[in-house]
Amino acid sequence: MSRGRAFPRWAATIAGIAVILLIWWLASFIHYDQANGTAFHPVPAPWDVVDWLVIQGALPGYWPSLQPTLIEAGLGFLWGNGIALLLCALVLLVPWLETVITQIAVVSYCLPIVAVGSLAIILIGGAKNPGDPSQTGILLAALVLFFTTVSGTLLGFKSADAASVDVVRVFGGGRWSQLVKVRLVAALPAILSALQVAVPTSFLGAVLGEYMGHIDRSVGTLLIFYQSQNDSIGMWSLFLLCALVSVVGYGIVGLIARLITPWVRGRAAG
Repeated sequence: MSRGRAFPRWAATIAGIAVILLIWWLASFIHYDQANGTAFHPVPAPWDVVDWLVIQGALPGYWPSLQPTLIEAGLGFLWGNGIALLLCALVLLVPWLETVITQIAVVSYCLPIVAVGSLAIILIGGAKNPGDPSQTGILLAALVLFFTTVSGTLLGFKSADAASVDVVRVFGGGRWSQLVKVRLVAALPAILSALQVAVPTSFLGAVLGEYMGHIDRSVGTLLIFYQSQNDSIGMWSLFLLCALVSVVGYGIVGLIARLITPWVRGRAAG
């Protein structure tokens, strides 16, 4: 019996986008009457957002607000993932640290992000100068991705082939040699997957840090402004732009992962 043809991935992507646009368009009919008798649509139609961004030329005006947010997300991405990977490497060199580091990761995941942001504003403040990235945004960007990277990396290290580890041990290799020659290679797919997920997560953390204030120009402060003005088109335009930035970053890291670990794609295809 011949196997049926698989549904093309590009067709599934197009179908998914079409469904999202359809749901978005249907939601744009929702409205409620204001005190002055006019109708307010909390969800604008998709073409209203496109008109605002492209035809009316609002897209370039978002860059001054988007730039500090990208810097915060990038710095948080580097700090959070760097610390997570370093701690996971220590687990292989000092195994009894695994419980401690895992507990730290779980606690960081369970902490209420709003409370952490409030404390961060008190302890380290926001931006030092107008236009500078927010220290709170950097901290929250690093915090929200820490658990995912630690969990994925530790699982990846444990997936190493036991026979390969034994070969390195037989030839006199210590824990460091096992880490570099066997465990790191085996863990690469899991590590890269965790880093891929960390891209949109860090961006979200940066926006949450900005949303709590103490920065003059950012995506978070622009969201607050649109919210205060009941500007649904501005809110959804910024939401769409943030989603596109996260998707692009996610795709770039995914492309890098496919280039670094081609054997994973080949195994999946077979």
